[in-house]
Amino acid sequence: MGESAAPLSARQYLLARLAGARAQTDEIFRLVRPQSLYERPVPERHRIVFYIGHLEAFDWNLIGRGWLGREPFHAGFDKLFAFGIDPVDGGLPSDQPADWPSLKEIRGYCESVRSILDACLAGSLPGGQRAASPEADGLLNVAIEHRLMHAETRAYMLHQLPLDAKFPQTTGNFLTAPSPVPRMVEVPAGSVTLGLARAPESGFGWDNEFEAHTVAVPVFRIDAYKVTNGQFLEFLRAGGYDDRSLWTEAGWEWKTRQNIRHPIFWKRNGAGWQYRCMFEEIPLPLDWPVYVSHAEACAYAKWAGKSLPAEAQWHRAAYGTAEGSERPYPWGNEFPRAHHGNFDFHRWDPVPVGAHPAGQSAFGVADILGNGWEWTSTPFSPFPGFTPFPFYPGYSANFFDGKHYVMKGGSARTAACLLRRSFRKWFQPHYQYVYAGFRCVEN
Repeated sequence: MGESAAPLSARQYLLARLAGARAQTDEIFRLVRPQSLYERPVPERHRIVFYIGHLEAFDWNLIGRGWLGREPFHAGFDKLFAFGIDPVDGGLPSDQPADWPSLKEIRGYCESVRSILDACLAGSLPGGQRAASPEADGLLNVAIEHRLMHAETRAYMLHQLPLDAKFPQTTGNFLTAPSPVPRMVEVPAGSVTLGLARAPESGFGWDNEFEAHTVAVPVFRIDAYKVTNGQFLEFLRAGGYDDRSLWTEAGWEWKTRQNIRHPIFWKRNGAGWQYRCMFEEIPLPLDWPVYVSHAEACAYAKWAGKSLPAEAQWHRAAYGTAEGSERPYPWGNEFPRAHHGNFDFHRWDPVPVGAHPAGQSAFGVADILGNGWEWTSTPFSPFPGFTPFPFYPGYSANFFDGKHYVMKGGSARTAACLLRRSFRKWFQPHYQYVYAGFRCVEN
């Protein structure tokens, strides 16, 4: 028998994770036909080509220039690709394809960034002592998770491209499962721990995940399954998009101005509906979770006589137990694996609700990690004791504006490391494109 491989050091492990994250983002850009890389599939976002440069510019500005003090070799690109956009005032970007550099220039920049950073992190360029510090390891975690988050963001952007703008992929057969009967489960009163403690054993977290604190949650009932396309179709057929009483003033104005008549992933087909998968269109799968904006989810919940869960309620249903303890994951202590849910890049599209019974929480709440993020009723705001990252002060703080809502859970394109209990995601209420569904509560 051969000798077993020596265990990786902490630094080797981080570098291996960085290589894996790069592979994920490289793959997503290879899906797009070259002539479509200058398209803007989501009106509120940059053109696809921006993100090719952004991922490397972020790493370079964070680690190369910011931490290691390397001199810029292309300061113009460092600035051009530094930040994405998230307009909340209705203003949309108006740049044209000709305003952007060529793919050859951008890819040359990206190759140089990777080459220099890799040499620095391997200790073959000056600054090796600083590159090997614990602080540098923390920044590597930031770079890795930032890239993995973009792997998901790029996926939902590319989902909106016409099918002929992408290279077709073999995705395998769609998963089927018996359709469960919609039901609610009661979650007894208890306390939840939101956030991470500032302690070495807590591991990495983004600034909005701190500080850990306890919240008391009264008894409530919650949907055992995410709301499905079939259930949402009932809302649509009942005139939900035309009933002014179901919508907030801002939601109704947005829906009317944008002529929103159905979920963005649905497409009319005569008298019926098609579903826009990543690489094909299929008859609307009634047992898949519906993906909608926060405004649409709220309108449905009101129509159903319910509401969206608060962040603390969602936590209680996901991680709590009847005995009062809390679990790292809904199913227990085991790190997320394929049998627990639809996440970690195994699929491009949803699966039927209830298809992963091994992922249920202690209260029998299904699919609470994976198969689609879940909107909450909680505005994105800092936890008590919040301190912004000194190297990225606007990462969270720029969005504490009352115009973004917390999402929890994860989708098919969410990396397993982002499924930790404290991780928080947020979006504007009128943003339809993200892989986000919801479930309802009764208080």
